[in-house]
Amino acid sequence: MESSPAELCEGLRHMSESMFMVLCEIVGTSQQVAIRRETTDITEMVERRVTPNDGVIQMISGSDREGFRLKGSDVDFMYWPNNHRVIMDMFQSEYYNIANTTLILSESYESPPGFTLLQLLTPTTLREVQSACVRMNDRVYISSSIYRQLTCSTVFSNSTVHGPCGSGSIAGIVEYDTAHCFVCDFWPLSASSWIDRCHLWPGPEVVDDIVRNGCHFVAIGHQLGPHKNEEWRFSFSQAEYKCVCAMNHCQFLTYGLLKLFLKEIVNQHLNENNKLLCSYHMKTCIFWVIEQNTLPHWCPQNLLVGFWTCFKLLLKWVYEGICPNFFIPQNNLFLTKVHGSAQNRLFLQLHELYKKGLACLLQSSSIRSYIIDVLYNPRLFVRADEILIKSEVDYDTELFFEINRTATVHTVNLHSCVKYLYTVEQLLNSPLTQYQVITLQKLTASVLQRTAFILHSMYTITGVNKQMYIADKISRQMPKLAAKFGFVSDMLYLAMYYYKTLRYREALSVIKMTKVKLAQPYLMHETHVHRERYTEAVGGQSWSTKMRQAVAQDILLYNKICYINELIPEQQSALQNRQPTSNIPVFVMLHFLEFLCYRHIDTTLSQAALDELQVLVHHDQGLYIHVLRDISWEILGICQQITGNLQAALYSYQQSLTQYPVHNIRTATQRRTQDVVQSTPHQ
Repeated sequence: MESSPAELCEGLRHMSESMFMVLCEIVGTSQQVAIRRETTDITEMVERRVTPNDGVIQMISGSDREGFRLKGSDVDFMYWPNNHRVIMDMFQSEYYNIANTTLILSESYESPPGFTLLQLLTPTTLREVQSACVRMNDRVYISSSIYRQLTCSTVFSNSTVHGPCGSGSIAGIVEYDTAHCFVCDFWPLSASSWIDRCHLWPGPEVVDDIVRNGCHFVAIGHQLGPHKNEEWRFSFSQAEYKCVCAMNHCQFLTYGLLKLFLKEIVNQHLNENNKLLCSYHMKTCIFWVIEQNTLPHWCPQNLLVGFWTCFKLLLKWVYEGICPNFFIPQNNLFLTKVHGSAQNRLFLQLHELYKKGLACLLQSSSIRSYIIDVLYNPRLFVRADEILIKSEVDYDTELFFEINRTATVHTVNLHSCVKYLYTVEQLLNSPLTQYQVITLQKLTASVLQRTAFILHSMYTITGVNKQMYIADKISRQMPKLAAKFGFVSDMLYLAMYYYKTLRYREALSVIKMTKVKLAQPYLMHETHVHRERYTEAVGGQSWSTKMRQAVAQDILLYNKICYINELIPEQQSALQNRQPTSNIPVFVMLHFLEFLCYRHIDTTLSQAALDELQVLVHHDQGLYIHVLRDISWEILGICQQITGNLQAALYSYQQSLTQYPVHNIRTATQRRTQDVVQSTPHQ
């Protein structure tokens, strides 16, 4: 007996609700997505206010910024010089002080839609910009191809050119794209039609905010343009982020489903060179569908209808060979790739999936098992509220992980540190979300720690006793204060400061307290936590309390600052490879500091600390050290070398060299290995 249309509709609504719950599990609930966005937003807001006029602005963009944490997704960074500005018309130059701002003029009348030439109008002090200048028609232009090549590896060494970006991987785990670009404070005329189209979505406040913040230009030309090596592409990354934030959660999850559909079904068996569709096409597709109000009600019951509407639009685009850019529709995103026989093959592939209907989603490795479970147990995933999927522990884990990831300080300058604290103070008087307040709390702790070590190094160099005394008195209070409202692991910065200033007993007192806290069964370390014990101990308490009593993260060292003399060679080696920071597992740092301090007080207890460190490094199964094995073996080797156990030290250094080079310390390890070999008595 066949189902009636009403029964089929009811079945589709039920499947959509179930898929909504599945995607909340895979992509994230609305609260998780808010945590990811808001912690990044507030940190970036602070960074922009602190960055000097001649500094470089960094912005996380792409799917990571939008709130996705899908497995295998890359992280996109955009960088631009703060004192360079692109203008669209010469009259806009009156808004800038050319004494401290380099002006660049966008000339797009000869370029294809969405692309432009950038003419350098005033002198620049940036070496990369100077080197990328070419002369055409008696005017000076910045060549995108030269600039891209020059900046490709300035952030991460050994990056390779990929589109407008430098690409590579961090620790062999996270892939990244870094795009060096220029910013424009004005909305381009070629995108003005978008403003007129915005009747229903996004709202007028969002549109005003987008237009007020202008756009960027990334270093890649149109492959069919007359000046492909000199042209730059308009980038609307900021605008796209704000449009994604203007989506409701059902729309965002549909966008996530499109990304999974692309990665796990359409592009599953294709190598990088054969992929015609990318996630940017999926984003463009859902933007158009939402704006055109094709589906009036975006709700859990309609999620699969929304996906199918997007799929049909995508199929139409591939058939016609036209994918209109959302902001500049005249810019056909398919022009250089989706045409001819390749276009035909892609259309046939998508049409085969289309003929299967929603069953095509069974080919997705991420959601196949969920769909099968729903088919066999129809009521399995139907719940009244998405919030029921996640517990308090889940949200705490997400929040503290994101805070640790974003709330870092990028300066070794005392003036900038003071500016950080002043900026945080100002922001605390403005409207903030609960996630942003706790992020600022951790950021303040990081600034205080950084300032203490900067102050100490400054006045150690001067050698003036009175200044050193005053600086030390002030400096000592900073890591003390940070330890009172940072993570449990932040207490180790105070121990480091005491060790640095030869206060070994004070350092050991802090280490003992930290050791007790780190030994608690309810401790949340990175993303590892005993859920029941954590809930019993700190459940229902404020995030500030939880952070101070029950959360530990790895220790971040900025390589231009000396925290521990014994690690200077490693920090210098990392800096030579443009590695600005070092991450040391918190338990490795604990035993390392304990060993160093006891060396001056009690050799028996010093050996006991070394034994604990050795057991940890040799036998850890990824719980406490995870990917940071190169530095962990290195630290063990340093301790063994100090005690005179040269054979053990040599083995540890050799082990460090076989690990993935997360920290780029091979030069230091090889030098230490050589020292050990030369010091070993010959038989």
